[in-house]
Amino acid sequence: QVQYVESGGGLVQPGGSLRLSCTVSGFTSEDYAIGWFRQAPGKEREAISCISSEYSGASTYYSDSVKGRFTISRDNAKNTINLQMNSLKPEDTAVYYCARPLGPCSMTIAEKRSQVDTWGQGTQVTVSS
Repeated sequence: QVQYVESGGGLVQPGGSLRLSCTVSGFTSEDYAIGWFRQAPGKEREAISCISSEYSGASTYYSDSVKGRFTISRDNAKNTINLQMNSLKPEDTAVYYCARPLGPCSMTIAEKRSQVDTWGQGTQVTVSS
């Protein structure tokens, strides 16, 4: 059974950093693209970052809103995908989710798609002073 468990969220001041982790069970995550998504209050869920499979070179993709501030990476030994978030802004406040997108990373990010195999419970990130 596919399952995603997101962790690492919390309350942080503007300009601060957080590191989110996504622990995958049910399949070997390095064999698939994995994305990070977020949903802010009153807004639709959107893709913000994606990493392609190891076979495809583990290429990374970012939405314009997080490019240069967030870094996605894999820890294949732990079957985990991490999201390092720096220079956080109040507009980054959202529930963050990870999942396997149904399309390629390039299209998932370019079109802000949120079609995935299944969702976990997410982790809340609040950026506030």
